[in-house]
Amino acid sequence: MSNIELAVIGGSGLYKMDGLSDIAEITVDTPFGSPSDVITVGTLHGRRIAFLPRHGRGHTFNPSEVPYRANIFALKSLDVRYIISVSACGSLREDFAPGHVVVPDQLFDHTKKRETSFFSGGLVAHVSVANPFSPELSQVIANATRAVGGTVHEGGTFITIEGPRFSTKGESHTYRQWGMSIIGMTTSPEAFLAAEAEIAYGVMAHVTDYDVWHENEEAVTVDAVIRVLQQNTVLAQNAISKITATMGEWAGNFAAHSAMKDAIITDRQKIPDDVKLELSPLVGKYL
Repeated sequence: MSNIELAVIGGSGLYKMDGLSDIAEITVDTPFGSPSDVITVGTLHGRRIAFLPRHGRGHTFNPSEVPYRANIFALKSLDVRYIISVSACGSLREDFAPGHVVVPDQLFDHTKKRETSFFSGGLVAHVSVANPFSPELSQVIANATRAVGGTVHEGGTFITIEGPRFSTKGESHTYRQWGMSIIGMTTSPEAFLAAEAEIAYGVMAHVTDYDVWHENEEAVTVDAVIRVLQQNTVLAQNAISKITATMGEWAGNFAAHSAMKDAIITDRQKIPDDVKLELSPLVGKYL
């Protein structure tokens, strides 16, 4: 056991926070290639916590290129049980203003090019993702972010688009008509892969803009996104610190930790031995 129960996936600078000590870098190889970058591990409030830059240091992977399967598999191999996804998002609602934080409870996958499952090659599994984000962890994220001064909205549907371009006005207005609340480019398939890995996964989504639908606000730009994210970095770090400090109060066995219990449909005798071995960190206990 690695004793690294909590991981943060987000920007490359999140780990540069007060109180983090005994910092080390871990290189992990996976059957799905290399993760986005080395995994930075440090001690915070007496607990080991891992940080993985989603787009790599220096932001070298576009949203379609991020090695999502390698990232989640690498964290699973370190025995991570909880993932906090820190991400930027555009708001599709007037009341979700730039600078606010949204902890969504639903996800809409509108991507087109991504591998969304670990399971193929002779092992078929159908995981339930009716609740794509861990309700228990989402509550922890919301409470901690609010406690350190953030304006937090709980609930809402997060639509993931392919990117890397931003939306057209026609698309943005359509997503609003569909009832979407916030928009981003990376939460799918990350949340679905975390479900297959039986890792509780929650999102701390930082609203950077009003996408392009709002007539009284400037259209989303990279400068606007970066400006708000930089302003919110300390907020995210303080929330992560609060979450880590209170793990003894909230950590436990969540529904996500047994998500694969009844998901495997393939006859165990038909699963190739090499597939069993390759995916043993995910489902070895069920095979």
